[in-house]
Amino acid sequence: MEITAQMIKELRQTTNAGVLDCKKALAEANGDMEKAAELLKKRGLAIAAKKAEREARQGLVESYVHAGSKVAPLIEVNGETDFVARTDTFKELVHDLAMQVVAGRPLYVRPEDVPAEVVAEEKRKVQEENANKPERVLQQIAEGKLKKLYEEACLMEQLFIKDQEVRIKDLVAAKIAAFGENIVVRRFVRFELGE
Repeated sequence: MEITAQMIKELRQTTNAGVLDCKKALAEANGDMEKAAELLKKRGLAIAAKKAEREARQGLVESYVHAGSKVAPLIEVNGETDFVARTDTFKELVHDLAMQVVAGRPLYVRPEDVPAEVVAEEKRKVQEENANKPERVLQQIAEGKLKKLYEEACLMEQLFIKDQEVRIKDLVAAKIAAFGENIVVRRFVRFELGE
């Protein structure tokens, strides 16, 4: 199948991947846009995993005051270079993450930030509520409860407010692939009037 410039343009708009990457993905997928997008996503996650070890100390601190001035976060997102941190795409990502902190009300950045006491308490509740069930079932219930806790309480595990098909960690991974450098959500704080 012939890969047209219009096909490359469409795929590029939906994935933010480079022109050559889009062309290669479309050729491998025989022109199927969905397959090509999936290939690019997999490659992007592989790139993100490779870049995760690189130090990210440049970046931005963003604030966002929600309508009504009753809630606002501060969030720090780092990249490897100041050049990337000054791009509109990076600024948009950081702003979107600040809005996510307002809407999603996360308590932690990632699952490994959840204190051991919170995890232990969740497991204790499962044991208490399901004392008569076999150990294997208890383990599955505990895993499900912890997964739900992480999805609600950890920013990186939440569904993106602008696209409920995408988790924040996948959004950041896509940006890592697009920029070609590591991006780290370092920390955030959320202020709400009266709390």
